[in-house]
Amino acid sequence: MTVRIEHLVTSGTFSLDGGTWDVENNVWIVGDDHEVVVIDAAHDADAIAEAVGDRRLTAIICTHAHNDHIDAAPALAERTGAPIWLHPDDMPLWKQTHPDRQPDHWLADGQVIETAGADLTVLHTPGHAPGAVCLYDPGLGTVFTGDTLFAGGPGATGRSYSDFPTIIDSIRDRLLILPPDTVVRTGHGDSTTIGAEAPNLQEWIARGH
Repeated sequence: MTVRIEHLVTSGTFSLDGGTWDVENNVWIVGDDHEVVVIDAAHDADAIAEAVGDRRLTAIICTHAHNDHIDAAPALAERTGAPIWLHPDDMPLWKQTHPDRQPDHWLADGQVIETAGADLTVLHTPGHAPGAVCLYDPGLGTVFTGDTLFAGGPGATGRSYSDFPTIIDSIRDRLLILPPDTVVRTGHGDSTTIGAEAPNLQEWIARGH
């Protein structure tokens, strides 16, 4: 059975530092006809569960713990029995949204999460959030970047727990070294490629945000 990537867009709000914004999030489902993982259970557990269907959900992977990426994770876990994975450095953010529910497992840099023939390697890429991770599968030619790298530049670093020099280091040292034709599947908005974004690094640094 061939592994494939499915894409769902869900809508809700992002809240941090006393502000709230309307957002649309990309939810990625990776697997085959029998088992899948969900990357970022955003906003709508019912819609995500419907997209998963009768397949076995083996993991709910959080690229980071901003509320718009994790708000539906406990409900989806309860419905499916799937464990929630988060990098431990994002626990302060996680607790803001889910103070009474811990993640089930900790993500670690270099770890490989396997499902249905996909091998997702965890890349710890702090900056947008301390525990931000990307998930790279060379066989699929894809990296799931959450809010670390978008079409057009780095994720936002103007709020609590974020840092611009750190995200630049993460992108330069962990992402731009990937093959240029690697598809970048982001947490919001359109996909891009490493080759399309790499030439703009100095411009982002000069811009400083």
